[in-house]
Amino acid sequence: MKIIDLRSDTVTKPTPAMRAAMAQAEVGDDVYGEDPTVNRLQSMIAEMTGMEAALFASSGTQSNLLGVMSHCERGDEYIVGQRAHTYRFEGGGAAVLGSIQPQPLDFLPDGTLDLGEVAASIKPDDFHFAKTRLLCLENTQEGKVLPLDYIRRAEALARGRGLRIHLDGARAFNAAVKLGVPIRAIAGHFDTVSICLSKGLGAPVGSLLCGSKALIDKGRRWRKVLGGGMRQAGILAAAGIYALTHHVERLAEDHENAAALAEGLAEIDELGLQPSSVQTNMVFFSMEPSRFKSLQSHLREQGILISGREKVRLVTHLDVTRDDIRTAVQSFKEYFAKR
Repeated sequence: MKIIDLRSDTVTKPTPAMRAAMAQAEVGDDVYGEDPTVNRLQSMIAEMTGMEAALFASSGTQSNLLGVMSHCERGDEYIVGQRAHTYRFEGGGAAVLGSIQPQPLDFLPDGTLDLGEVAASIKPDDFHFAKTRLLCLENTQEGKVLPLDYIRRAEALARGRGLRIHLDGARAFNAAVKLGVPIRAIAGHFDTVSICLSKGLGAPVGSLLCGSKALIDKGRRWRKVLGGGMRQAGILAAAGIYALTHHVERLAEDHENAAALAEGLAEIDELGLQPSSVQTNMVFFSMEPSRFKSLQSHLREQGILISGREKVRLVTHLDVTRDDIRTAVQSFKEYFAKR
């Protein structure tokens, strides 16, 4: 039985061609800056994003933390979404390891932060308050794409108030493909951007922090402090190079499959799902927790894996085909037909 894993786009397996690239990678000691494949990957993403430099990190959590800690000092503050990955799902690293205070704000339904609230949350220059240094955005946010006009306005606010601006762009390539623009059209509005290779792009490990040479030099030092210095990391970097070369444009297939999944599930009245809400590779719906467990067990028996926290999230990726989508929709319908 084939397993259809809809829990996340982090579950992808490297393709045979990607594995071959990894096996053939030329390597060196990256802590000494001597791994040619890592250096090539970093130069490649820097050019793609229009940044001066980039740094290979072991995970998106580490890459985001390097970004925040490179912008902020102890006692500083960053403004961030209440449900943003950099605040909610990264173990409080900025506070625990950087002594940097988060100022969370609620996301609007479209995945943006209200820029009026952002402006009102910037602390005055007064020793009673933490120093507001950084605005963090997320793209995509639960599969929603930040409009380019919004990004421009957020940048203008940050610049006008003396803040730096960081993007958790774990799925920024999904956003770029959806908007039909090169990644630099998004990245160019930020001081730093974190990009995951191990989600929709399909590499097994790794993320990249992109920014100015000065910020990346600072990030490299923090990476060492955090234990993130890797040696012959070119084996992993080769997978990232392959992903950036071969797996960007195909993200559109994941978006199409997510749309097909949403359209199929919208025929189930109990889910109350609106297909128009799906923009990229994620489909969300809500269920009563005890019933979700029953649905999850039913699907698992048929080789379909799903997960949920406050709501159920289904994610398409390169290991999910259109036939898999049809199989999943049919299994959902069978479950609800019996109840």
